[in-house]
Amino acid sequence: MTPLSKSANGSYGLPGRELIAVMPLHAITTVYGERGLRARFELETARLNSLADREKADKALHLAGHLHERDERQREPYINHPLRVALRIICHYAVRDADITCAALLHDAVEDHADDLAANGRPGAFGVLAAEFGARVAGLVEAVTNPVYTPGRSKDEQYREHVAASLDANPEARVIKVSDFTDNGVGVFYATGPKAVRLAGKYAPLVPMLADLIARPDTPLSIPAKARILSQLRVAEERFAALTG
Repeated sequence: MTPLSKSANGSYGLPGRELIAVMPLHAITTVYGERGLRARFELETARLNSLADREKADKALHLAGHLHERDERQREPYINHPLRVALRIICHYAVRDADITCAALLHDAVEDHADDLAANGRPGAFGVLAAEFGARVAGLVEAVTNPVYTPGRSKDEQYREHVAASLDANPEARVIKVSDFTDNGVGVFYATGPKAVRLAGKYAPLVPMLADLIARPDTPLSIPAKARILSQLRVAEERFAALTG
């Protein structure tokens, strides 16, 4: 394999397709960042069933990249997060469904950028997604979009109530939410001090709820994918418990 060359800005160029295709997602993120995740996404979506599916996934990534272009998440470009959420579903959950891929890429689009999508905010934003990607994609994004919180009540409590009700009614959305939860949960362990404790307290109560939802027969995942996810949730539960003490 050709050695990697270092560019003028100190970052390394991408390796060959063979290596990027098998690297863990966290390793791609750490070493190659957004460029590496985009390269892996291109490799994975090349296996989708049709040219139309591939073009739809590329279109969703383009929109997500545009909406989140100024956003950051824990010192990295925000687009890395939806890219990992989508890639985890494809690579680790073995789900090759263009609509689920698109919804994973756009799962934060309305929550964070409704006004950029439509002049009338959330209602119009979901309508834009339906027009561009179909009602199924828009419905999945809506199912994993956090609600507008009611003042005077705990946001964390309202968040958990929404997750429970929304995912109970939408088995496909569970696939997106558990990948999102996994990525967010990993991020907790890069936080420090009170923030880490607060985030662990927010996410810890979701672990048994997600485990129950993923284990249900109507969740559209293979037995090996469910076993993998349930194992990861058990580890997450132990780590959150350690943080919350």
